[in-house]
Amino acid sequence: MKPGLKFTLLGTSFALAACSSTGGDYGGFSDYSGVRVQRVSVGDDTLIVTAPRPWNRHRPIFFEDIRQVEDWTQNGPLLDGISFVTGLKDGKSLIRQRRTRSQQVPIFRSNMTPPEVASMIESLYRVRGGAVDFRTVSLQPRPFLGAANGFQLDYEHLDDDELWRRGRAVGAVINGQLYLILLDAAKSHYYDAALPDFEAIVASAQLRR
Repeated sequence: MKPGLKFTLLGTSFALAACSSTGGDYGGFSDYSGVRVQRVSVGDDTLIVTAPRPWNRHRPIFFEDIRQVEDWTQNGPLLDGISFVTGLKDGKSLIRQRRTRSQQVPIFRSNMTPPEVASMIESLYRVRGGAVDFRTVSLQPRPFLGAANGFQLDYEHLDDDELWRRGRAVGAVINGQLYLILLDAAKSHYYDAALPDFEAIVASAQLRR
Protein backbone atom coordinates (compact mmCIF):
# COMPACT_ATOMS: atom_id res chain seq x y z
CA MET A 1 0.00 0.00 0.00
CA LYS A 2 1.47 3.33 -0.98
CA PRO A 3 0.93 6.21 1.48
CA GLY A 4 -0.88 9.10 -0.10
CA LEU A 5 -0.73 12.74 -0.01
CA LYS A 6 -1.54 13.56 3.42
CA PHE A 7 -0.19 18.02 3.06
CA THR A 8 -0.75 15.27 6.75
CA LEU A 9 0.40 17.75 3.36
CA LEU A 10 -1.87 10.75 5.09
CA GLY A 11 -3.41 7.49 3.77
CA THR A 12 -3.08 8.96 0.59
CA SER A 13 -3.60 11.78 2.86
CA PHE A 14 -1.64 14.90 2.64
CA ALA A 15 1.27 14.46 4.98
CA LEU A 16 3.66 17.05 6.22
CA ALA A 17 6.15 17.14 9.00
CA ALA A 18 8.79 19.23 10.69
CA CYS A 19 9.89 20.47 14.07
CA SER A 20 7.61 22.72 16.08
CA SER A 21 8.06 24.93 19.09
CA THR A 22 6.55 22.27 21.32
CA GLY A 23 8.83 19.38 20.63
CA GLY A 24 11.60 19.65 18.13
CA ASP A 25 12.89 16.13 17.55
CA TYR A 26 9.74 14.00 17.93
CA GLY A 27 10.83 12.73 21.32
CA GLY A 28 13.70 10.43 20.51
CA PHE A 29 12.93 7.37 18.40
CA SER A 30 9.15 7.68 18.34
CA ASP A 31 7.40 8.33 15.04
CA TYR A 32 4.74 10.30 16.93
CA SER A 33 4.61 13.11 19.47
CA GLY A 34 1.58 14.59 21.16
CA VAL A 35 0.09 17.96 20.27
CA ARG A 36 -1.67 19.51 23.26
CA VAL A 37 -4.67 21.79 23.32
CA GLN A 38 -2.66 25.00 23.29
CA ARG A 39 -1.15 27.45 20.82
CA VAL A 40 1.65 25.73 18.88
CA SER A 41 3.91 26.73 16.04
CA VAL A 42 3.88 24.45 13.01
CA GLY A 43 6.09 23.88 9.98
CA ASP A 44 8.81 26.53 9.86
CA ASP A 45 7.34 28.15 12.99
CA THR A 46 5.75 31.07 11.10
CA LEU A 47 2.20 29.72 11.60
CA ILE A 48 0.50 29.33 14.98
CA VAL A 49 -2.60 27.18 15.50
CA THR A 50 -4.66 25.73 18.33
CA ALA A 51 -6.27 22.28 18.14
CA PRO A 52 -9.60 21.70 19.94
CA ARG A 53 -8.39 18.32 21.21
CA PRO A 54 -5.05 16.46 21.33
CA TRP A 55 -3.58 15.31 18.01
CA ASN A 56 -0.39 13.47 17.09
CA ARG A 57 2.47 14.95 15.12
CA HIS A 58 4.16 12.30 12.99
CA ARG A 59 7.26 11.86 10.91
CA PRO A 60 7.03 12.74 7.22
CA ILE A 61 5.46 10.18 4.92
CA PHE A 62 4.75 12.13 1.81
CA PHE A 63 6.72 15.36 1.90
CA GLU A 64 10.04 13.83 2.92
CA ASP A 65 11.03 16.24 5.67
CA ILE A 66 10.47 19.54 3.92
CA ARG A 67 10.98 22.18 6.63
CA GLN A 68 7.93 24.20 5.61
CA VAL A 69 5.49 21.31 6.09
CA GLU A 70 4.19 19.33 9.05
CA ASP A 71 1.75 16.43 9.46
CA TRP A 72 -0.72 15.60 12.22
CA THR A 73 -2.99 12.56 12.57
CA GLN A 74 -5.70 11.35 14.92
CA ASN A 75 -6.03 7.66 13.93
CA GLY A 76 -2.95 7.03 11.82
CA PRO A 77 -1.78 8.59 8.52
CA LEU A 78 -3.57 6.02 6.36
CA LEU A 79 -6.92 7.04 7.86
CA ASP A 80 -6.80 10.76 8.59
CA GLY A 81 -4.45 13.68 8.77
CA ILE A 82 -4.03 17.43 8.78
CA SER A 83 -1.07 18.96 6.99
CA PHE A 84 0.40 22.44 7.23
CA VAL A 85 2.36 24.26 4.53
CA THR A 86 4.02 27.32 6.03
CA GLY A 87 5.75 30.02 4.04
CA LEU A 88 6.67 27.99 0.95
CA LYS A 89 8.74 30.38 -1.17
CA ASP A 90 8.76 31.09 -4.88
CA GLY A 91 10.65 28.40 -6.83
CA LYS A 92 10.33 25.79 -4.07
CA SER A 93 8.51 22.45 -4.22
CA LEU A 94 6.19 20.68 -1.80
CA ILE A 95 8.40 17.59 -2.10
CA ARG A 96 11.98 16.71 -2.88
CA GLN A 97 12.21 15.32 -6.40
CA ARG A 98 14.98 14.48 -8.80
CA ARG A 99 15.18 16.50 -11.98
CA THR A 100 15.59 13.23 -13.90
CA ARG A 101 12.13 11.97 -12.90
CA SER A 102 9.85 11.73 -15.91
CA GLN A 103 6.87 13.05 -13.93
CA GLN A 104 7.35 16.23 -11.94
CA VAL A 105 5.18 18.02 -9.38
CA PRO A 106 5.11 21.70 -10.40
CA ILE A 107 7.13 24.06 -8.24
CA PHE A 108 5.36 26.87 -6.44
CA ARG A 109 5.36 30.33 -8.03
CA SER A 110 4.47 33.44 -6.04
CA ASN A 111 2.08 34.64 -8.77
CA MET A 112 0.05 31.41 -8.81
CA THR A 113 -3.73 31.79 -8.81
CA PRO A 114 -5.97 29.53 -6.69
CA PRO A 115 -6.75 27.30 -9.72
CA GLU A 116 -3.01 26.90 -10.34
CA VAL A 117 -2.36 25.99 -6.70
CA ALA A 118 -5.23 23.48 -6.92
CA SER A 119 -3.64 21.99 -10.04
CA MET A 120 -0.30 21.70 -8.21
CA ILE A 121 -2.03 19.82 -5.37
CA GLU A 122 -3.70 17.46 -7.85
CA SER A 123 -0.34 16.77 -9.50
CA LEU A 124 1.15 15.99 -6.10
CA TYR A 125 -1.51 13.37 -5.43
CA ARG A 126 -1.24 11.83 -8.88
CA VAL A 127 2.55 11.86 -9.26
CA ARG A 128 3.66 11.06 -5.71
CA GLY A 129 0.49 9.96 -3.90
CA GLY A 130 -0.53 7.18 -6.26
CA ALA A 131 -4.00 8.57 -6.96
CA VAL A 132 -5.64 6.73 -9.85
CA ASP A 133 -8.60 9.12 -9.85
CA PHE A 134 -8.75 12.70 -8.57
CA ARG A 135 -11.89 14.82 -8.64
CA THR A 136 -12.17 18.50 -7.78
CA VAL A 137 -15.50 18.95 -5.99
CA SER A 138 -15.31 22.72 -5.61
CA LEU A 139 -12.89 25.63 -5.60
CA GLN A 140 -14.12 28.86 -4.07
CA PRO A 141 -12.85 32.06 -2.43
CA ARG A 142 -12.33 31.95 1.33
CA PRO A 143 -10.45 34.54 3.41
CA PHE A 144 -7.50 33.01 5.24
CA LEU A 145 -4.97 34.56 7.60
CA GLY A 146 -6.43 37.96 6.83
CA ALA A 147 -5.78 37.60 3.11
CA ALA A 148 -8.67 38.36 0.78
CA ASN A 149 -7.18 36.15 -1.94
CA GLY A 150 -7.61 32.97 0.11
CA PHE A 151 -9.35 29.89 -1.28
CA GLN A 152 -10.95 26.59 -0.31
CA LEU A 153 -10.41 23.47 -2.40
CA ASP A 154 -12.61 20.41 -1.83
CA TYR A 155 -11.69 17.19 -3.59
CA GLU A 156 -11.89 13.39 -3.61
CA HIS A 157 -9.36 10.81 -4.75
CA LEU A 158 -9.12 7.07 -5.24
CA ASP A 159 -5.73 5.58 -4.49
CA ASP A 160 -4.07 2.36 -5.54
CA ASP A 161 -5.16 0.79 -2.25
CA GLU A 162 -8.74 1.06 -3.62
CA LEU A 163 -9.84 3.42 -0.84
CA TRP A 164 -11.68 6.66 -1.61
CA ARG A 165 -10.53 9.67 0.39
CA ARG A 166 -11.83 13.21 0.76
CA GLY A 167 -9.86 16.37 1.28
CA ARG A 168 -10.22 20.05 1.98
CA ALA A 169 -7.44 22.60 1.59
CA VAL A 170 -7.67 26.20 2.80
CA GLY A 171 -4.85 28.50 1.80
CA ALA A 172 -3.56 31.81 0.51
CA VAL A 173 -0.45 33.33 -1.04
CA ILE A 174 0.81 35.98 1.39
CA ASN A 175 3.83 38.15 0.62
CA GLY A 176 4.69 35.76 -2.19
CA GLN A 177 4.68 32.67 0.03
CA LEU A 178 2.17 29.81 0.21
CA TYR A 179 0.31 29.05 3.43
CA LEU A 180 -2.00 26.05 3.40
CA ILE A 181 -3.83 23.81 5.86
CA LEU A 182 -5.10 20.56 4.40
CA LEU A 183 -7.34 17.80 5.72
CA ASP A 184 -7.22 14.42 4.00
CA ALA A 185 -9.02 11.35 5.33
CA ALA A 186 -10.84 8.17 4.40
CA LYS A 187 -14.21 9.13 2.94
CA SER A 188 -16.17 6.74 5.14
CA HIS A 189 -16.42 8.14 8.71
CA TYR A 190 -12.94 9.58 9.20
CA TYR A 191 -13.32 12.72 7.06
CA ASP A 192 -16.57 13.79 8.73
CA ALA A 193 -15.13 13.00 12.16
CA ALA A 194 -12.06 15.18 11.61
CA LEU A 195 -13.71 18.08 9.76
CA PRO A 196 -14.84 20.01 12.88
CA ASP A 197 -11.30 19.90 14.27
CA PHE A 198 -9.91 21.04 10.94
CA GLU A 199 -12.28 24.00 10.77
CA ALA A 200 -11.42 24.98 14.35
CA ILE A 201 -7.70 24.82 13.56
CA VAL A 202 -8.14 26.93 10.40
CA ALA A 203 -10.13 29.50 12.39
CA SER A 204 -7.39 29.66 15.02
CA ALA A 205 -4.51 30.10 12.56
CA GLN A 206 -2.35 33.20 12.91
CA LEU A 207 0.93 34.31 11.41
CA ARG A 208 3.79 34.87 13.82
CA ARG A 209 4.54 38.59 13.91
